[in-house]
Amino acid sequence: MKADFSELTPDKVLDVVESAMGQRCSGVIRPLPSYINRVYMVELDSGEYAVAKFYRPGRWRREAILDEHAFVRACADDEIPVIAPLPLAGGGTLGDADGIAFALFPRRGGRPIEPADPGDVLWGRLGALLARIHRVGERALAPARLTMHPLTATTADLDYLLDNGFLDARETSRMESFGGALLDAVVPLFDGVETIRLHGDCQHTNVLERPDTGIFLIDFDDMMNGPPVQDLWMLLPGRMAESRAEWAQLLEGYETFRAFDRRSLRLIEPLRAMRMTYYLAWCARQSHDASFLQNHPDWGTRGFWAKELSELETQLDVIRINDDALVG
Repeated sequence: MKADFSELTPDKVLDVVESAMGQRCSGVIRPLPSYINRVYMVELDSGEYAVAKFYRPGRWRREAILDEHAFVRACADDEIPVIAPLPLAGGGTLGDADGIAFALFPRRGGRPIEPADPGDVLWGRLGALLARIHRVGERALAPARLTMHPLTATTADLDYLLDNGFLDARETSRMESFGGALLDAVVPLFDGVETIRLHGDCQHTNVLERPDTGIFLIDFDDMMNGPPVQDLWMLLPGRMAESRAEWAQLLEGYETFRAFDRRSLRLIEPLRAMRMTYYLAWCARQSHDASFLQNHPDWGTRGFWAKELSELETQLDVIRINDDALVG
């Protein structure tokens, strides 16, 4: 029988944590927000807390999760502020709870960042943090993880959307046309581009701040291989033309620790289109989940696809614009 979260009761979670930590729990357990996985904060008898993360079955292969752990652990070893998985009593960092992979982490609270204006020193600090993480990321690739390239990631996302009956005939034709035109436009831009391990979902919601450690990245669940600019553009409040001051501060901080290839700026809008496509495919993979449908009742309707396809086609038009100021 395929493992699922239905058997993951509080008592089961406590038993798993006690066995993995080699310590008794007090019995206090609190679920933490997470749509994809199941995450719980558990109090130990010592008064300390551990965070238990149970990975959604079928989403990642064990090797892919270990790639995540290895990357975060390597960052921690370089004294970069991240939350690395704890060693388990049985060895390693990844356990198994009746077919559900899990890991334990120290509790580490923080305040969500709120970049205020282009002159905010936070932009430079963000750039410096990403550069330090990318210096670790460039040492090796993550073989079991997605590589953010149009011929691999985006082709797979388009195939999934087109081959599984999510769109009607007219919508399918539009999606096929968009996909072909997107690949024709962006594939040549990736020739010779540097590919390293990345956070992969580097939005400001995944950056916290603490008085003792400063800013730090959380949630490496979507880590991937790809061009370094992928982690930078997602932090910007708008398109490049609207965010030049923020970009200048971000890049100044980044280049304090690592060189940046400015030619990769031309990848920002293609990467935005690829992420839009990725997100649609990601949602499609969740669309049979009852909680997903409850939270997204309009997903998959004709109105939904009309809006999404229009936005994809508009993004394709943006990519086709030869903005010399962007890449110069």
